[in-house]
Amino acid sequence: MGYHFTKKVDLSFEEAIAAAVEGLKEEGFGIMSEIDVRATLKKKLDVDFRNYRILGSCHPYYAHKALEAEPKIGLMLPCNVVVEETPGGDVEVSAIDPIASMAAVENAALEEIAPQVREKLRSVIEKL
Repeated sequence: MGYHFTKKVDLSFEEAIAAAVEGLKEEGFGIMSEIDVRATLKKKLDVDFRNYRILGSCHPYYAHKALEAEPKIGLMLPCNVVVEETPGGDVEVSAIDPIASMAAVENAALEEIAPQVREKLRSVIEKL
């Protein structure tokens, strides 16, 4: 089983970020955090890295249900979405597959929630 959904997009890096954020919003997600990996690696290690942004997205309704079912599930939240410029110059957008990320947690309630979140994230990626 794979652990992500990925799509190559015909957009600039910044356009892909905006499209991903908008798509997430349409599916009920908000952005809780944004990590600019390129800038962080430059600042901390003085190395050059390609454009790579991690969007920490959260769907409040499903996050609440998951936290009520499994208090430590916060260790696996938020649902990360990555926008990256590949070494070949393409732009890709990827989302975590919640079923794969929650597979290690044995909780029947999460087995009901994860597929619903999975379909929303898959929809975001497919619509890009």
